[in-house]
Amino acid sequence: MFAVEPPYVPGGSVAGTVDAVGAGVDEAWLGKVVLTHAPGGYGGGYADTVVALPDDTFPIPERLDPRHAVALFDDGSTALALLEKTPVAAGERILVMPGVGGLGSVLVQLARAAGATVVAAVRGEEKAAIARKLGAEPVDYSAADWTGDVLALTGGHRLDVVFDGVGGELGAASLALLANGGRFSGYGMSSGAETVIGDADRARLSVVDMAQLVGFWPDNPRRVREILRRAAEGTVTPVIGRTYPLAEASAAHSDIEARRYTGKSLLLP
Repeated sequence: MFAVEPPYVPGGSVAGTVDAVGAGVDEAWLGKVVLTHAPGGYGGGYADTVVALPDDTFPIPERLDPRHAVALFDDGSTALALLEKTPVAAGERILVMPGVGGLGSVLVQLARAAGATVVAAVRGEEKAAIARKLGAEPVDYSAADWTGDVLALTGGHRLDVVFDGVGGELGAASLALLANGGRFSGYGMSSGAETVIGDADRARLSVVDMAQLVGFWPDNPRRVREILRRAAEGTVTPVIGRTYPLAEASAAHSDIEARRYTGKSLLLP
């Protein structure tokens, strides 16, 4: 989906200490622990040192672990944006899939904080246990009748909201779980295909598809500051499955490709 032409240095989100500033940049940045994107957004982060733009650099609160900050940088701000576009209310029933990935796990926490009942779509008991710890009811969506399992959890009541980061057949199956007037928010396609939504479902549901993501960027700095504030207060905690030395980046990629990971994987220099 996001093709790049090698050779290039991967990596976007980084955290570290400012040890130099360029001409015209406020020297108050020196020594601060910050969060930023490597220039270009999708390249340059797998390094000991990166060059950052001041407008895309955020001080990390002293009481927040920099690893937590970098894990929440993109996923946390996107989760806030998704909930601004498709708000949830106390007492509503929602499905988040996948439910314990980097973004899904934050959505679960924010929705629970809003008072919603959350079902988290996961695979395997390890991820189910994480979902429970986050306050969600897990459903294994590799099961043949996983949608039936969702309805069993809700007492037969259909859902108010689905947040779909999977797409494909699983995303399409989730549409039938929504009550008339329900809201569908598509934000990803980890299956390799977007969810296809027919005219009948579009007529009975409020649908926001992946095109919403384009509009999130202009207000991203506000959301980054907000998610860092919440994390520093302890109301949002990222799920970090594993950390790797920077020199073992290839092992991290192999584990991600083989789905041997939970939540966020981080590289440490």
